[in-house]
Parts: sequence; structure tokens; C-alpha cells
Amino acid sequence: MRWRAGARRAASASLPRVGCVPALRPDPCAKPQSLTPFPFWTQGCGVSMTDMSASDFAVVVYREDDVWEVDVLPAALTENLDGLIQALRQQPSIVGPIGLAAVGDDFFVALRVHGRDVSVFLSDVTASVDWPLARQVLDHLDIPVPEEEDLDQVLPVGDMSIFADLGLDEMDLGALSGNLDLFPDEVLASIARRLGFGPALERALDTALGG
Repeated sequence: MRWRAGARRAASASLPRVGCVPALRPDPCAKPQSLTPFPFWTQGCGVSMTDMSASDFAVVVYREDDVWEVDVLPAALTENLDGLIQALRQQPSIVGPIGLAAVGDDFFVALRVHGRDVSVFLSDVTASVDWPLARQVLDHLDIPVPEEEDLDQVLPVGDMSIFADLGLDEMDLGALSGNLDLFPDEVLASIARRLGFGPALERALDTALGG
């Protein structure tokens, strides 16, 4: 969300397993095609904790044995749509793995992978003017970057029904993504609660941030 069209806020079941995944790179940091969770701030691997903040993160969400699980991805993937898709493809899930990325105070991206199909949602199309990830989403969707005269509105783009089968319909997703009183990480937290993995997301980010 770019917040160009409205005011910003003045201030900012079962216990699931949570963890962090390594950067998508060859040994010695990780085995090829392996996303086995381990703390990504381990010396010599992944990214440092200083690369991640509460409002700038990427996670993969999946279900195993009817339990939601959340792993934190390297912060570098907040600038790499192809990397996010690759990470999701390597994570089996009974409902199709979900990727969530929040970038600063500006926007978020949601993804789901079902076999060869990839669904993508971008909370604000105007973020593509300034941010690589948002621009890559528009390229993926074959949508042009908006012109200067079209930058005065916060408009989502992509698959509005991305979470409809999980209980969050297009209208609700649109309302959440267009709420100018919420920062992107707060919108994702609200979405996570609606879909049933709110505590898992909170615990994963707390673990990654050393909270």
C-alpha cells in the first residue's frame, strides 16, 4: 500500500511448528533443493537478522496433517518473485503452499502454488513504480506499470479469489488490502487470523526476529 490516497496511522488451536528456511543457494549453506528449517541467521548462511524487520519479511505457509506451519524465508526474497515461487514449489502442502511478503509501509504480495499454476495478488498496483517485487508481479500478470496520472489511488491487482476456498472471499480481501489504517504487515496478520494461521505467523516472526 502506497498510502498516497489516504491518511496513515500515527503509530505503528494447536501450537504449530515454526522455523526459518535457508537462502536458495548451493552448499555450504544448504543442500540443493532443500528447504529444511533452520535459523537463517546462522553464521555463513542465509541472511542476517538485520536484513529483516517486523514490516519487511517473506514467509511460506503450508499445512501438514491439518496443522498450519509457517517458515520464514530470506529477506532477499522480498525483491524476487521467481525466488518466492521457487520456494513455494519446494514445499508440499495439502492446500497448496502460500507465500506472503510485506515490504515496508507500502504493500504486500500473496501467492499460492497449485501444481504448475501460480496465483498472485498485489495489494497496490502503484507500488510497482518504486519496488522491484511489485513490478515483477505486474510483469507476471502481464499488466503495465501505471502512468503518473494513475498513481492517486490504492488499487489491488491479481487473483482476488486467491483465498476464497479457505474462507476469505474477494470482497473481504479487497476491504483488508484497501484499509489505509493498517500497515501491510498488519493486513497480513489479519489475513492469517482469518485463514487460521495467525498464531503460527506471529510465532515464526517472533522467532526470526529474536523476540
